[in-house]
Amino acid sequence: MKLSNKGRYAVMAMADLAKTNSNSPINLTEISLRQGISVSFLEQIFLKLKRKNLVESSRGPAGGYMLTKTPQEIKLSSIINAVDEKIKIIACKRESKKACNGKSVKCITHNLLDDLDKHINNFFEQNTLRDIINRENNKQHKELN
Repeated sequence: MKLSNKGRYAVMAMADLAKTNSNSPINLTEISLRQGISVSFLEQIFLKLKRKNLVESSRGPAGGYMLTKTPQEIKLSSIINAVDEKIKIIACKRESKKACNGKSVKCITHNLLDDLDKHINNFFEQNTLRDIINRENNKQHKELN
């Protein structure tokens, strides 16, 4: 299983917005510099995030993006889904009668991998931007002590 750069960068950029916690818009150049993501890639990502109403934008010299909800209201699964990513361990569809290998019988590891798939997707469904910020703050606090 691999989360694509698009999904990973979308979560990173949204976490950056949440951590900045600004009442004014943040431009993509600032996020790009802090997170090491190209501005052109961020523009593609933020168009999708805006379409799914996770961010709002404003134009002009002080323009940029802001979250439309609080960090605790934005699930990581919503961000990943907004950029058209699917986190999937097994190649076959759950409702399909055929298995990943194209045979009529599912492989011996199918149920195990299906459970893992559910577990991973549940993890992203249960965690929010606030959880990312809290983990980062806890890590920094431990490193200082």
